[in-house]
Amino acid sequence: MKTDVLIIGGGVIGASVAHQLARYNLDIILVEKASDVCMGTSKANSAMIHSGFNIDGGTLKGQLVLAANKVIKQLCQDLKVDLVKPLGSITVGFEETDLEKMKKTMENGIKNGIQGMKLLNQTELHEMEPHLNPDAKYGLFEPETGIINPFEYTVALAENAVINGAKVLLDTEVLDIIIENKTVTGVKTNKGDIAAKIIINAAGLYADKIAAMVEDIDFEIKPRKGQYFLYDKKWRDILTYTIYSALTKVSKGMIVVPTIDGNILAGSNAEAVEDKTDLRTTAQSLDQIYTSTISNLFPELPRMGDVITTFTGLRASSTNEDFIIESAKTVKGFINAAGIQSPGLTSAPAIAAMIEGLVRAENMDLDFSPKANYEKGRQAPVLLSDLSYEERTALIEENPDYGEIICRCESISKGEIMDAIHRPIPATNMDAIKRRVRAGMGRCQGGFCGPKVLGILSKELGISPLEVTQKGNASFVLTSKNKELSLEEGDRNYEKIRV
Repeated sequence: MKTDVLIIGGGVIGASVAHQLARYNLDIILVEKASDVCMGTSKANSAMIHSGFNIDGGTLKGQLVLAANKVIKQLCQDLKVDLVKPLGSITVGFEETDLEKMKKTMENGIKNGIQGMKLLNQTELHEMEPHLNPDAKYGLFEPETGIINPFEYTVALAENAVINGAKVLLDTEVLDIIIENKTVTGVKTNKGDIAAKIIINAAGLYADKIAAMVEDIDFEIKPRKGQYFLYDKKWRDILTYTIYSALTKVSKGMIVVPTIDGNILAGSNAEAVEDKTDLRTTAQSLDQIYTSTISNLFPELPRMGDVITTFTGLRASSTNEDFIIESAKTVKGFINAAGIQSPGLTSAPAIAAMIEGLVRAENMDLDFSPKANYEKGRQAPVLLSDLSYEERTALIEENPDYGEIICRCESISKGEIMDAIHRPIPATNMDAIKRRVRAGMGRCQGGFCGPKVLGILSKELGISPLEVTQKGNASFVLTSKNKELSLEEGDRNYEKIRV
């Protein structure tokens, strides 16, 4: 197998690069070692589109987040991705020292070109967010922060690249880079060699490992763990804006933020860890986050009960704390996109444009003429919950699968799950379905719909129920056959299978 451009990593950066380059007459292959795109840092973050008010505009990450903000709204419209921007944010303070930090942050935001920022007194603060802790005294409002679904965004970018001819190879791990005469010529993977003229390293937490296959490097990716709370939708009206706690030395502050889907997301801390697979949550850290931030900002939010789930994300922070986007120093045809931590989700379009420039500069005899039949968008997935009663009725009459609700918590139909399995990048496991259509993301966390989703996957993929996985590889949901059970309650064919 051979290609012009090979992209390592199926997170938001790899997907953005594939989307950016797919508009040209280039052969593109994206390889991802996991069973789906958006399986690393891109799936576990604050889901915020940062305005750049609290970013150092002199850094590469600062320059790129400001550049991306000029194009991301149109990009999401083209890809039919839900984006709430502007939403706005409020940084909340309790002490005089917090106010002094806010003044400096406001000066920084104005320097970065953010308009409409305002310092809030206690009365103004509580008029805007009446459920805040009454002891909160100061606020800094900025109007441009947004929110997005990072799964939907990453999948949409990758799907558009596939629609325009790119290939996405999942469960494909890069084992080594092939180099001849100080020029990359391809990669060795667990599924065979792939020849390539250009290799782009967007491997997230493992970008340093991939880069070190090519040359000696002067950076290291150090995971920084952040733990989150996700609250039931019953709390959606407790806040209007994204809420920041006061700035800290290692982060822009913890957040309490409304999500695109109506939940409340709160967290996260910033804990340096060595293990790049350490996704454990700990009671100690969660208690600390709740006590120091969540209950301090919104005393009504409970520690347990209405917390649907807690989870961990790992930031791919580099040792220099900035994005590393550059060509290899000693080898031709290799480009790094490393150290992409916050605000990487926001910056992705600008990062992709910068990488296009680096690819062009490699002068590897590539055809950058625009595709004559390029499609800038994609067909939006059916979202039953967004349709009017009349639209739902017409859709169900055309396809009764949309009338069969599989996930009661999120009101997800069988038709939506079937669509996810057959999209340009198909959902082939339980978590992939969960990320695309939210079946299993509700209050019961898949307790009701899990067996039904498993049955649909088994039937549509033509595999035994014992072969259905939670997240690919050997993460089988079922371990052995036991006795005859009806896998799908109310199955129209009353089919019995052995599980």
